[in-house]
Amino acid sequence: MKPTPCIRVFADTNYIQQCQLRLARVAPTLSSLASVLALAGNEVRLQILFLLADEQLCVCDLSDVLNMNISAVSQHLRKLKDGGVVTARKVGQTVFYTLSAEHLPVLQSLLARLTTTQPEPAR
Repeated sequence: MKPTPCIRVFADTNYIQQCQLRLARVAPTLSSLASVLALAGNEVRLQILFLLADEQLCVCDLSDVLNMNISAVSQHLRKLKDGGVVTARKVGQTVFYTLSAEHLPVLQSLLARLTTTQPEPAR
């Protein structure tokens, strides 16, 4: 299918400049959000983020919940941690993961939509 050509008669340069300024003002935030969304674009990592939005969990808990081996879950957690999306806190031999404070507001608002748009399970 061929793209529809743009047929505008003249460009509103003031409007274009306003849009460019708006983008420039939010550029760092957009960049950060794009990085978070790129990491969350994997279904397993999105599931991990969804679970961590409510509580801190260790890799063993996540492994059990997701029915995955610990090694696979650890790889996903490493990517999320390297991307600054989750933080780790060691208690004895156990490492607990939580959403990073920096990305918490954005992630919670996105993930909250999952629970508000899903019907309650039938009993």
